Amino acid sequence: MSAILSSRQRNALVLAWRFIAPYRARVLGALLALLFTAAITLSMGQGIKLLVDQGLATQSPAALQQSIGLFFVLVLALALGTYTRFYLVSWLGERVVADIRRRVFDHLIELHPGFYESNRSSEIQSRLTADTTLLQSVIGSSLSMALRNLIMLIGGSVLLVVTNPKLSGIVLAALPLVVAPILIFGRRVRALSRLSQDRVADVGSYVGEVLGQIKTVQAYNHQDEDKRRFGLSAEAAFAVARQRVAQRAWLITVVIVLVLGAVGVMLWVGGMDVIAGRISGGELAAFVFYSLIVGGSFGTLSEVIGELQRAAGAAERIGELLAASNQISAPTEPMQLVRPVQGRIELQGLRFAYPSRPERFAVDGIDLQVGAGETLALVGPSGAGKSTLFDLLLRFFDPQAGRILIDGVPIACLDPRELRQCFALVSQNPALFFGTVADNIRYGKTSASHAEVEAAAKAAHAHDFIQQLPEGYQTHLGEAGLGLSGGQRQRLAIARALLVDAPILLLDEATSALDAESEHLIQQALPRLMAGRTTLVIAHRLATVKSADRIAVIEQGRLVAIGKHAELIERSPLYARLAELQFGVEAVA
Repeated sequence: MSAILSSRQRNALVLAWRFIAPYRARVLGALLALLFTAAITLSMGQGIKLLVDQGLATQSPAALQQSIGLFFVLVLALALGTYTRFYLVSWLGERVVADIRRRVFDHLIELHPGFYESNRSSEIQSRLTADTTLLQSVIGSSLSMALRNLIMLIGGSVLLVVTNPKLSGIVLAALPLVVAPILIFGRRVRALSRLSQDRVADVGSYVGEVLGQIKTVQAYNHQDEDKRRFGLSAEAAFAVARQRVAQRAWLITVVIVLVLGAVGVMLWVGGMDVIAGRISGGELAAFVFYSLIVGGSFGTLSEVIGELQRAAGAAERIGELLAASNQISAPTEPMQLVRPVQGRIELQGLRFAYPSRPERFAVDGIDLQVGAGETLALVGPSGAGKSTLFDLLLRFFDPQAGRILIDGVPIACLDPRELRQCFALVSQNPALFFGTVADNIRYGKTSASHAEVEAAAKAAHAHDFIQQLPEGYQTHLGEAGLGLSGGQRQRLAIARALLVDAPILLLDEATSALDAESEHLIQQALPRLMAGRTTLVIAHRLATVKSADRIAVIEQGRLVAIGKHAELIERSPLYARLAELQFGVEAVA
């Protein structure tokens, strides 16, 4: 096997064994059942020998009856052993794959967001579903077939030698001729199997991307182009699969021709020996039976090896996910924030570039202090680094230089979970999940009562439209809140943030999708909602900017000015220009 599988694939199969190992008792039971059924099958050869030599050759009805009775006993034992083996092996396949999926998901959900910048989520989803399904098939079926046929091959070969050493030489001489094509074609199948899995992942990725943005696709009449692109992806997957199937078909064909050719030669030699009286007819019949078992085992193994190689590729891809390191982790001995958290924020010489764009700093040397309970607005052109500051505050990424402190404690010294408990985030594109309205509001505080959920919704001015939904707070939302307006989704996100009641509130264009009436209601409520909380607001709306205690102007990752609205109009040309462009005449009022 080491010659057939590469070192990385052997490591992948070792990984698979780690998931199988906790169920050693069932594995042992399956192996015993497998050995039992293999032994029963092999013993049938001796039954055939007895049937021919003692039942048919002697023309004795009693001996024939005894031989047939023994045959039925063996059949019943084989059926019982096969049931046990099939149940245990299938159970192992389902159980192990469920464990793998849980382990991979648990690992993925803890990885830092930077990992998903360089890895498509749809491809990861394919690995979590398609690759694990392939593993389930192999562990629950193909692996058992491989072991069974390996035992049959070894046992049959031994019995061939015991039954007739002369004829065995003919069969065993053909073995190197069979092994050679397995090794040659096996390498090609292994490479094509991995490539085939990648192409299938590409197909799944494209489907998820297009269907996830179906409104945009249809709004721009892009269906024909998407059909063409999907067709190319599907054909690319088919082309690789066709090459893989062709290699496997050649492998099976060559093995069958060589094995059965050797059997044919053996039959001729054996038949001549029976005619000459050197062996009995029963001995030849048993030898033919064992030869067919050996040949069939070889053919099945050559086919199953292809499945095992595909499984090795799938395990390798899953292993890559599990091996992905989390660059954001808790320190060995994390510090603790003093409770209650005040929400004082300090940025010291902060510099950061995204891993996908290391040549350009998104945040370039920012020094900033935000007092407890203060409301600070961040203003600047798109791409200035405002949202990046939120990513760094939440420690989705670590800066290349400088540090961030919360209440005087560096956030790198905190457990990320404890750190994030200090924040409530409302993003520009609010994330809603499949589930009820109440579940989405309760997302950050799953233990909240219905009264608390309703109070948060009222504070976010979401209660009225929720009540008009078919089942109110128990109305199920589509994926990503499909069916709600942008303003409704944003108000639900605000309600979620309010329910968490964190000491620091992060609003990233939180009112950008609201209609004029909703925005007016939110703006009226904001002073009360922000009371006692440190609030950072990314906003282009004048009303929010004016209500802030201070405004920080960010340009190309640098802090270029800070102060109140009226001060910045006078002494910050960038702010004055942005105010004029975005806020019109009201900006200078």
